[in-house]
Amino acid sequence: MNITFIGSGYVGLVSGACIADFDHNVICMDIDREKIEKLKQGIIPIYEPGLSELIKKNTKLNRLKFTTNLKQAINKSDVIFLAVGTPSDDSGKVEMKYLFNAIDNILRYLNSYKVIVIKSTVPPGTACQLKDKLNEKNINKK
Repeated sequence: MNITFIGSGYVGLVSGACIADFDHNVICMDIDREKIEKLKQGIIPIYEPGLSELIKKNTKLNRLKFTTNLKQAINKSDVIFLAVGTPSDDSGKVEMKYLFNAIDNILRYLNSYKVIVIKSTVPPGTACQLKDKLNEKNINKK
């Protein structure tokens, strides 16, 4: 299966590396060019026991790739995981702009049926909002 993680922070990178180890083709996409270049060089920006070895193994086996090219990542995937930051403010309100920005960008490049999974921490009702956005674009109508 071809899987893309949009967001290559802790959640996207660890999840992507683990899923690649199950013999799936995974692309970790991020808008941070410096982070992606370092990942391509084998420089891992976070520490998780065994993560570095997992990434090296799966990049060597060509099952794990890194890119800043959203269009390419979407076109080559069957499943898209949204793993972007959703920070909370002091009152606990979740900042959703990164997630909705990612969704808007995905909608620009959708070329066929895709499963979209929200891996980011979000409040209840977010999946319904995503479905509404897809319906607005006439993508998810039956």
